[in-house]
Amino acid sequence: MKNFHLPLPERTWGDLRAEAERAQLPATALAREAIDWWLREQARKARRDRIAAWAAEMTGTHFDLDPDLELAGIEQLMPAGKPGKPKTGKTRK
Repeated sequence: MKNFHLPLPERTWGDLRAEAERAQLPATALAREAIDWWLREQARKARRDRIAAWAAEMTGTHFDLDPDLELAGIEQLMPAGKPGKPKTGKTRK
């Protein structure tokens, strides 16, 4: 495990210490957890961005979603009959 020095503004340090006391955990554990969470979120965002870029690039190519399949998927997600009632498992042919 590597260590590094991270100067924090007084307010941030105070908030971190207060939360650590409330959670009965070391402040370093909370800070580590927060950094790990942020890094995972950055990875998720980067993955979503790559997928969106790929989808935009593939629009109109043979990799694009078949219009009939897309419509069937939308119909499957739309409520049937009464609001809030999911459609049955019937599919379009």
